[in-house]
Amino acid sequence: MKPISHFLTLVLLITIAGTVTNHALAQTDAADARATVDKLFTGMRTGDSTAVRNVFTKTAALTSISKNAADSVVTHKGSVDGFVKAVGTPHKEQWDERIYDVKVSIDGPMAVVWAPYKFYLGDKFSHCGVNVFNLIKTSTGWKINDITDTRRKDACP
Repeated sequence: MKPISHFLTLVLLITIAGTVTNHALAQTDAADARATVDKLFTGMRTGDSTAVRNVFTKTAALTSISKNAADSVVTHKGSVDGFVKAVGTPHKEQWDERIYDVKVSIDGPMAVVWAPYKFYLGDKFSHCGVNVFNLIKTSTGWKINDITDTRRKDACP
């Protein structure tokens, strides 16, 4: 083999190895971002306000979008502290938010998790919609920086 062929082969192997490594890192990041979202829902189900608080950044924001009886869009801003308090306050039925068909996109230290959901109070269906989580990769792992969700009681898959 000529020296130029060795060089091209080496460049090709390095490129392939880098691509495989980057792909593996992206898959790990996606799994870790998803795990952060799952920790939120586990904390909700168990009423563990500390676990819930730990998945959020200090400046995280919550926004819900729905329609009222006049079919107008209504936006509600909530605080993470209020949400954490509500999770930790004893309630009769378990809060069970079930996500499915989850999609995770990563760009460096930012992740977006798109997750349709159905919410149950105990065994009783309450509402459905889509959660969009924006996460930031911090020195301690992925943290939720904001959640925007839609809510409706009908047209649920």
